[in-house]
Amino acid sequence: MEANPLPFDYRAFLKTLTTRPGIYRMLDDEGKVLYVGKAGNLKKRVSSYFRKTGLSTKTRILVGQTADIEVTVTHTEVEALLLESNLIKQFRPRYNVLLRDDKSYPYIYLSSQQDFPRLCLHRGARRRKGRYFGPYPSAGSVRESLHLLQKLFKVRQCEDSFFANRSRPCLQYQIKRCTAPCVGLIDKERYAVDVAHTVMFLEGRSSQAIDGLVAAMEAASAVQDYEQAAVYRDQIASLRTVQEKQYISNERGDVDIVACLTDKGSACVQVFFVRGGRNLGNAVYFPKVPLENTAADVLSAFLPQYYLGKDVPSELLLSHTLQDGTLLAEVLSAHAGHRVTLNSHVRGDRAQWLKMAVNNAGLALNAHLNTRKGFSGRLQALTSALGLDESPERIECFDISHTSGESTVASCVVFGLEGPLKSDYRRFNIRDIQAGDDYGAMEQALTRRYTRLQKGEGKLPDILLIDGGKGQVSSACRALEELQITEVRVVGVAKGPARKPGMETLHIPGRSAPVILAADSPALHLIQQIRDEAHRFAITGHRQRRAKTRSTSPLEQIPGIGPKRRQQLLRQLGGLKEVARAGIDDLARIKGINRQLAQQIYDAFHGE
Repeated sequence: MEANPLPFDYRAFLKTLTTRPGIYRMLDDEGKVLYVGKAGNLKKRVSSYFRKTGLSTKTRILVGQTADIEVTVTHTEVEALLLESNLIKQFRPRYNVLLRDDKSYPYIYLSSQQDFPRLCLHRGARRRKGRYFGPYPSAGSVRESLHLLQKLFKVRQCEDSFFANRSRPCLQYQIKRCTAPCVGLIDKERYAVDVAHTVMFLEGRSSQAIDGLVAAMEAASAVQDYEQAAVYRDQIASLRTVQEKQYISNERGDVDIVACLTDKGSACVQVFFVRGGRNLGNAVYFPKVPLENTAADVLSAFLPQYYLGKDVPSELLLSHTLQDGTLLAEVLSAHAGHRVTLNSHVRGDRAQWLKMAVNNAGLALNAHLNTRKGFSGRLQALTSALGLDESPERIECFDISHTSGESTVASCVVFGLEGPLKSDYRRFNIRDIQAGDDYGAMEQALTRRYTRLQKGEGKLPDILLIDGGKGQVSSACRALEELQITEVRVVGVAKGPARKPGMETLHIPGRSAPVILAADSPALHLIQQIRDEAHRFAITGHRQRRAKTRSTSPLEQIPGIGPKRRQQLLRQLGGLKEVARAGIDDLARIKGINRQLAQQIYDAFHGE
């Protein structure tokens, strides 16, 4: 029989321990690392764990499980902090604050080796020749910025292979999102001007871009090229609108705003990115937190794990003052190659932005605590199952419904971080295809849907679910390729034998074999939930279309909508068709229509 291990003789260990700086690793009886810590004085710091009184519950449990302690002596406390961060990432000890998400962040990349440079999303090592702008908090925020730049300056975003093989302009040219350099409809000099304005915008120099556009507009007017002058005029107006929306008041530098809140053993950290005075959006994290850690403790552990290995802005605004803030600023400055300051006591506009970050952290933490075992858990499982870099913020699913080819209707349902977004649902009455052609119906629905989005009417999804197998997926990919949408993950959901739930097969472009998830997989349950909702919404639309046209307007059947309000709705929105297409928020903006009535109007047209 194996003998019980001897208890850790901390007195003998402390007698030989140095007073120099370094890190210590507390191990259990199997040699597994329980905790990694840093110290300016190893002897003093480690001795504090073995006091008779004043220890927290977490510390007493940790000490009770400790069978050995290993130390590494460093020259300075700065070196100790760097080593501590690396070892936490390596061993992921259960009693340390752990940041699960250690992905590389996305950038906007502008190529430089072509006559007509390309803009695109980039993630990973920055080895290609060109300019990189960012980092951005998520791929979604990059796509939003790229979409905005397409409208403003029309610099191409298509793949080089697509660009090199065009004989006619693509749809991007037709919807005025590209100047078609692929077929010579713009020369290199004018294209270079658009590229220069794009760079100014991404560098936060929008005012200079506007000055350049004003000069170009005046020059075009002087030679009576009024059509081109009108193009510059529209660009100026759009850029001024964007400038008003995106700039932080009195802020023109690079700043990250970091706020943390803790509750019920969980923590939420919100990071807002400001580059060149532009608010690029925010990212939210839920680090694994041992018991009895304060928000300041979590921030102290979070910041080195998060920033070491990434670009660091010149200033971090923090929700809490850190005990080791001076040391951390020194480490981050050395890592970044420039001075980094940590500030928590700020006034005016900066205090308002810090307050906003704290409020966002509180809301996100509350939602996380309430839904961690529900929708968000299934969303995280789907992220892992599909090998995504980050959790999808928006999922759209399409389905086709008809009866022997009659009255074909395509449905599009939308799910966000907390479940269905019913105001974003859409239906498409399919026309001009051969009866029963599901592939043609799918391609038409996606083309119509995402042409609108490319024009600015909504957001692109992170994941596009298609109810169907390889044929439907191929149709979807053709539609997206024509629209030059490349950053959306397409997943086909094919029903299993006898259409039995739990036997679905996932078809993902680029993968040689289909993906089959276990019947009890939370990721599969989420896919089934979204697919079934798309199916329900499609069938409802198909039945409505197949039924005889009602002789009265749907508005007449809604309590509280009299003749005057009906006329006002029709005038304000431009007809019954536009009323049917309007979302709840759009309806609620009409005078005399409160949100409850807007919901009733929306439900009347969407069969809820």
